[in-house]
Amino acid sequence: MRIIAAAAIYFLIIFCVGFLLGPVRVFLLEPRFGETIATLCESPFIVIAIVVSARCLAKAFGLRTIGSLAGMGLGALAFQQLADFAVGQFLRGIAPAQQFAHLVTSAGLIYVALLIAFAAMPLLGGWSQMRQPLRR
Repeated sequence: MRIIAAAAIYFLIIFCVGFLLGPVRVFLLEPRFGETIATLCESPFIVIAIVVSARCLAKAFGLRTIGSLAGMGLGALAFQQLADFAVGQFLRGIAPAQQFAHLVTSAGLIYVALLIAFAAMPLLGGWSQMRQPLRR
């Protein structure tokens, strides 16, 4: 249950950060610089949120094994993909095929790299905690 809760909170934090940064990217940066540069400008903020939240949540939930940390990352990725398709289809009117097609664009590839970092960061960020003995 701790893994699911950690995954859900991790997803919600990053989703909220993306939700807050999205309008800045779409309405301010994309018209001036194009989609790829706008995505590149947004990415460092997303990466910072990913790193900080993955490390803090893994520690807060006491996730110390490879399986639990990987479960947190993959669970959060599953929540994210469900939300992404729901938002794309119901709020933006984008069919799943169009969403997949976007992933092969330069901005889409940046997004895929962020998804990989998002899924892997609990494991990478919790690596130091796995090697430390349990403190009481």
